[in-house]
Amino acid sequence: MTKIRVLDPDTVNQIAAGEVVERPASVVKELIENAIDAGSTSILIEITSDMAAVTKIRVTDDGEGMTPEEAVLAFAPHATSKIRDIADLSTLRTLGFRGEALASIAAVAEVTLVTRPRGSGALAGTRLVIRGGEIVEKSEVGAPEGTTIIVEHLFYNTPARRKFLKSRNTELAHIYAAVENLALAHGEVAFRVVQNGKERLSTQRSRDLLATITGLYGADLARALVPVEGRLPILTIRGYVSRPSENRGNQSEIYISINGRSISSRQIAAAVREGYGTLLPKDRYPVAFLDLTIETDLVDVNVHPTKREVRLSREREITGAIATAVGEALAGHDLLGDAPAEPVQQPLLPQEPVPAPAPAAGEPEAAYTVRHRELALSDRQLRRTETEAGGQENLLPPMEPIGQVAATYIVAEGTDGTLYLVDQHAAHERILYDQVVEQRDKAAGSQELIMPVVLSLPPKESAALRDAVPLLAGEGFVVEEFGRDTFAVRAVPAALGAVEDPASIREMIAEFLAGEARAAPDRREAVTCIIACRGAVKAGALLTAEQQKCLLMQLARTKTPWTCPHGRPTVVAFDKRKLDGLFRRG
Repeated sequence: MTKIRVLDPDTVNQIAAGEVVERPASVVKELIENAIDAGSTSILIEITSDMAAVTKIRVTDDGEGMTPEEAVLAFAPHATSKIRDIADLSTLRTLGFRGEALASIAAVAEVTLVTRPRGSGALAGTRLVIRGGEIVEKSEVGAPEGTTIIVEHLFYNTPARRKFLKSRNTELAHIYAAVENLALAHGEVAFRVVQNGKERLSTQRSRDLLATITGLYGADLARALVPVEGRLPILTIRGYVSRPSENRGNQSEIYISINGRSISSRQIAAAVREGYGTLLPKDRYPVAFLDLTIETDLVDVNVHPTKREVRLSREREITGAIATAVGEALAGHDLLGDAPAEPVQQPLLPQEPVPAPAPAAGEPEAAYTVRHRELALSDRQLRRTETEAGGQENLLPPMEPIGQVAATYIVAEGTDGTLYLVDQHAAHERILYDQVVEQRDKAAGSQELIMPVVLSLPPKESAALRDAVPLLAGEGFVVEEFGRDTFAVRAVPAALGAVEDPASIREMIAEFLAGEARAAPDRREAVTCIIACRGAVKAGALLTAEQQKCLLMQLARTKTPWTCPHGRPTVVAFDKRKLDGLFRRG
C-alpha cells in the first residue's frame, strides 16, 4: 500500500481554516472586512464572554446584503465576488479576495447568518446555520437590510487550537486592536464594539483621520501629533506622526494602511523612524498614523494567510519618500510648543535641596534654569540608589571622574593611567536593576503616591492591563480599575520614587501586547527591566562632579558592573598602551 494519501475534505478545510482563523480577533477582522467590502456605513461588533474566554461574536452591518443563493454560495471554499481571475489581483481595491474567510470560520465554529439584500424589495431575509462547514438549517426570516453573522463555539472541533488561546482579556485586547486598525483605515465607516452589553469602543463616520484618532486615543495624544503629507506619481502619503516628546519603547503604535488595508511592515516603520533622525534616541519610537495610497500593481497583497503583510515593488523609492515626508513635517513645526510639561518628581526620602549651580559666563537665564532642573532631577535619581547597592565588594578598578562628554558619558582616569568611558544611563540602569530585583525577591518595595495617577487607556490597552495587574502588583505597583477603561495607580516601586509620569505603565502595557508569547518569568523580567530603565539617569542629563563620583561608587558595588540589564557595556577602558597605539607612539 502506498504511504501517500489524499486527505479527506473535512481535514483539508480545518487545516486551511487554521491559517486564516488564529483566534477570535481573526474572526472579527475577517467579518468586518467583508462588511466594509459590502459598502457598509455602520458596523456593530458584539462580543460575549464568560470569565475564561470569548464565547460569541456577532457582527451586524448595513451593507448590500445577499440573496438566498449568494448566502449559500458564500460559505463554499474559494467563492468570492471580488475577483474573477489572477489578473484582477493587480487592480484589487477590496479587502477580501480569496473567498476563504467565511468557509474557514464555518469549518471550525457554529455560524448563523441572517441577511437581506439592500434595495431589492425582498420582504424577507435568509437565515442559515452552518456547523463544521455543513449547512444544517436554511429558512426565511424577517430581517433589516444588510448582514448579521453570529459565530459561536469557536474551535469546538479543533481542541488543539482552542487550548492555545490566551486569557479572556488578552483575546479581547486583540479584538479591540483589530477594530482600531480597521477604524483608522476606514473613517467613512462608524464602528461600535459592545462587550457583554457595555460599549467599549465607538467611532463616528468621518473622513478626518485626526477625528478618528481623537475618538480612539483621546485629545491629549491628538494634540501631540504633526500632520504629514507627501506625493509621488506612484504614491500619496497622508497622516500624522507624534512630536519627539511623545514616544514609545517599541514600534507597536506605528499604524499603517495601504489602499485601505491595515498592514504590518517593518520596512515602513523603519522609514518613519528614519524621518526623525536624531530627534529620538535609538531605542525609542514615535506614534504614527499613516494612510498610504499606492498604485495597485505595485502592491502584492497575496503573500500572507491573514493578508496582514504585503510586498511592495519599488520599495526603496516608497520608503525613502516616507522618511522624507516625515522629516519635512517635523522640520516645519514647533516641536516644543505643545509638548507635555515635565512631570513633577516627588523625592522618596527627605533630602537636602540641590545647591544651585553658578551661572556660566554669558549663560541665558532660561538655559541656567533648565540646567539647574536637570541637576536636581539627577540628584533625586541617584539618591534613590545611594544606599541600596547590591554588592559589598568594589568590583571596578579605582578611577576618578574628570568630566562628561555629550552629557552622556563620564570620563574617568584610573590610578594606572587607564582612561575609562562610562555610559551613565547604562550604569545607573544596572544599579537600579539590581536594587529592584533585590526588592522583588523580598516581596517589598512599594511607595504610595500622595495623589493617584489616573490612566485613561484605549480598550485594547485596558484589556491587557487587567491581565497585568497581578504581575505589576508583584513588582510594587498598586493599580485599581477606576471606571470604563480608566485605572488609578496608587503606588509604584520604591526604586522609582513617587513618579507621576503615566508613561511607565504605558511602556509595560506595550511590552505585554508586543511580547505576549513570553512565559511568565520572562514577562516579569521585562517589567523589571522597564522599571530600571525608566528610573535611571538619562543619556543627555548633566551631572556635577559629585554626582559623577556617586554614580561610579554605586556601580562599583553592583554584582555585575560591566553591563546593563540588556547586555550593553557600561564601561569601556583604554589603557596607556592602547592610547599610545592610537597616537602611534612607539
